[in-house]
Amino acid sequence: MKLVFCGTPQFAVPTLEALVAAGHQVTLALTQPDRPVGRNAEIKPTPVKAAALAHGIPVQQPEKIKTNEALRAHLEAIAPDAIIVVAYGRILPQWMLDLPRYGSLNGHASLLPRWRGAAPIQWAIASGDHQTGVTTMRLDAGLDTGPMLLRRSVPITPETTAPDLFQSLAVLGAELMIETLDGLAAGTIQPEPQGNALATHARPLIREDGQIDWTSPAAAIDARFRGFQPWPGAFTSFRGKKLIIHAMQAGTAPAHANSIAGQILKPTGVTGIPAIPVACGDGHIALLHEVQLEGKKRICAADFLRGHQIHPGELLG
Repeated sequence: MKLVFCGTPQFAVPTLEALVAAGHQVTLALTQPDRPVGRNAEIKPTPVKAAALAHGIPVQQPEKIKTNEALRAHLEAIAPDAIIVVAYGRILPQWMLDLPRYGSLNGHASLLPRWRGAAPIQWAIASGDHQTGVTTMRLDAGLDTGPMLLRRSVPITPETTAPDLFQSLAVLGAELMIETLDGLAAGTIQPEPQGNALATHARPLIREDGQIDWTSPAAAIDARFRGFQPWPGAFTSFRGKKLIIHAMQAGTAPAHANSIAGQILKPTGVTGIPAIPVACGDGHIALLHEVQLEGKKRICAADFLRGHQIHPGELLG
């Protein structure tokens, strides 16, 4: 097929690579403008731009799309069979949705209609879901509301982190998009409307999402920790200073009978690794393995415990 590809981050690159490998003609890649990256604010190309240029695919990075007449004329001249959209970060105008004969096709990192929106991978883990996956759909004017084409699921284990899922779903999404194009060409795929009553929204993350609520159950705190990696991460406060949690897990042992949520308990050990046990709202504990106090270096729990005399009943948060 003759295709136009729209994507920006690394998550979209495997799909672009798969389209090229499958022999499709990717005539143009649209990606967001290059932005400053890192502490030095160095301007770097988006991952999709770098991948496209490596394959000799022309790249455009329009600031505006809806009223961009030059872009519209260019796409109309290409007359693509489909526009493929993976994590582009822009809402396509109606004229782009209507242009290709197979439509504008999106690879979305959730089992729609669950987790429509900007951060489906993070919220699936943070909310304690036991599975997620990828859905291909034909885009419409709504936010991830278009008819579904194919879906594939993967389990979420108690150890799964957001970076783990980003990697696995990027590969799965690439495979599924190739299957989707094959099925559309063969006429074997029937679009399926989404059940709007079952929809949930994966809103964009904010820094405050990383603040730990110790009144929550230990498993829920651990789920949010795993889902919100690497940003906004997980943090609390210790003696009036921010304490970043770099490694933790939900403990299986109950907290002391008279403990309250957020209380640091008597240090323990798990598989030989000292940990900082903290009481949670359900009477169980969270075990902190690596922490970083505001203005200090990242250290293991043992070093933290050696460097601070913990007072009985002292609280985090």
